[in-house]
Parts: sequence; structure tokens; C-alpha cells
Amino acid sequence: MRTIKKDTVRCHSHMEDLNTKSVRFDQLTNEKLLGLANKLGLSKRVLLVRMVEYFYRTKKDPADINDELLKNTLSKSHKTYMSFIKAQEDLLLIPMKQDMEKMIANQRDIVKYFNEQVLGANRTLLERHADLQKSNKEAEKLIRAIYSSMEQKERLKGKFMNILSVYVKVREELGSFKGREKEELLEHTKRQIENL
Repeated sequence: MRTIKKDTVRCHSHMEDLNTKSVRFDQLTNEKLLGLANKLGLSKRVLLVRMVEYFYRTKKDPADINDELLKNTLSKSHKTYMSFIKAQEDLLLIPMKQDMEKMIANQRDIVKYFNEQVLGANRTLLERHADLQKSNKEAEKLIRAIYSSMEQKERLKGKFMNILSVYVKVREELGSFKGREKEELLEHTKRQIENL
């Protein structure tokens, strides 16, 4: 048994209230209408009612296959949107792009200044620091050498004082009559001093 959709029933009951009119058309149109109705699962009568309703509500011209009204509306909307976008481009995008370019140029200048001035100053400071470290090392070496020399001088003084003390003591012990021994003692003392 064939099922009938609710829309079909509603249309049939609606149409039964109206006066029934007949429409005559050729065989080719009848075949097209029947094929379309079968494809949509509707009767020819219901399909015809819906087609009339569709064109009535949309105010479309069924003779206009390309739907010029729709194309014109879309074209008009497209032109409106394009005008809006163009206006926004002139008002917002171009000034923003120019501001961004200025900002990028300023940042480039800042980086250039930083590289030239700050990094240059840092390089100079590092070079001076290296020179100062080198000078400090040389001064440290010199101080060590002076300290070592002073220690050596003190040791020499001590040795010299010992030699002198021994010389004076031995000379006194020899007395005044032993000239030859005194001469030997003096030569021996001189050799000790030379060997320091």
C-alpha cells in the first residue's frame, strides 16, 4: 500500500476546499512534471501547488533560468562589501601598515644604535679590563721580585754580619803581634764576602 506524506495530505485537504481548475499542457511537459513529481515523492497536483507557492513567495521569475534577480542581489551585496572593505583599507589598514613600517624602522635604528654604541662601549670596557688584568699581573710579578730581592738582601746582611763578627772576634784573639795571620784572616774574610 502506498504511503502518503503529511504534506501531501495537507495539500489534498486544502485543495478539496478550493474550486478545482484544470491546466492543460503538452505531452513533453507532462513527462517532465511526472518525472519531477516521482523524484520528489509527490503527486503532480501537489508539486504544481508547491511550485506556484514557491514562485509566489520568492517573487522569482520562472522564465529566468539564470535567476538574474539573485545574481543582481549578490552582485550588489558584493559591491557593497567591496566598498566597505576598500573604505576600511583606506581608513585603517593603510595607516596601520604605515605605522608598523615606522615602528619597524625605529626598532631597526634602536638595534643599530645598540650595536654601535652599547656593544662598542662593552668591547672597550672588556679591552680595558684585559689591559688592567695584564698590568695587575705584571705589578704582582714585580712586587714578588722586589719582595724576593728584599728577603735576599736581608739574608745577605745576616751572613755579612756573621762574617764580620767572626772576623772581629778572631782578629782580637790574634792580638797585635801576629801580622801574617791577620793578613790571612783578612784574605779569608774577603773571599767569604765575595762568595755571598
